Amino acid sequence: MSEYSFVKAGKLKFKGSTDASSSSKKKKHKKKRKHEKEVKDVREEEAEKYGGWWQTSKPEEITGTIAIEIGNNTYIYAMDNGKFTLGAPNHDPSIGPSPPEQLIAITISDTKIALKSGYGKYIAVNAENEVIGRSDAVGSREQWEPVFQDGKTALQGYNGRFISCNSQGDIVAVSTKAGPEEMLKIRSNRSLVKKQKKSEEDRGDLKECEVSYVKKFQSFEDRRLRVNQEDQSNLERAQTSGKLHEELLDRREKMKADRYCK
Repeated sequence: MSEYSFVKAGKLKFKGSTDASSSSKKKKHKKKRKHEKEVKDVREEEAEKYGGWWQTSKPEEITGTIAIEIGNNTYIYAMDNGKFTLGAPNHDPSIGPSPPEQLIAITISDTKIALKSGYGKYIAVNAENEVIGRSDAVGSREQWEPVFQDGKTALQGYNGRFISCNSQGDIVAVSTKAGPEEMLKIRSNRSLVKKQKKSEEDRGDLKECEVSYVKKFQSFEDRRLRVNQEDQSNLERAQTSGKLHEELLDRREKMKADRYCK
């Protein structure tokens, strides 16, 4: 059989032309970006309302300091005996959860996390399906799986049961199904502002920074590195004001050693 028979046929695509599939992809990307912006705006508004605490919506967001809200403005509260209950209702959401209501989340895998109380103990489920914080290390009992579906959240223990608060006020994991009583919110106080990564030439001290910048753009026709030997005080001021790259470009221009200078 000829190898050409394995080639998938299709219409010719000419440079500069567009088809329905490409236009639909662009529309999908625009919708995705719009959705991400809307989600970010909602979270920023929520963070302002809840004192910097916003609701997570996927497992990878659950890391660092968190709080678990069950009901309306009531959070899981760690007691000194290792058990957990619901804290008093927070009538002013902008205050945020109190220290005993704050936990530390640690990533175990793509789907599972470990939780540590303010007493430095890992949280597990005991034989009576009670949620307790008395473990010094993470085993199977100390692993939890956040479940997200249709904008709702539940937290499943190693026993396959979901966290809730019983009639006595204790935090337990007894239900095999996530119903209304098992719905909760996992809040994080991590900053929503992403830190910009420094480029390689911006790392190190100013001297190293300028050498890296020159190496990146200089022509090296005679294999010699040319760096401006003038005082670097202007660079220090430019770094503080956020205009370091502009100042480096001006210094390169004075050297007349780079054909890419402005």
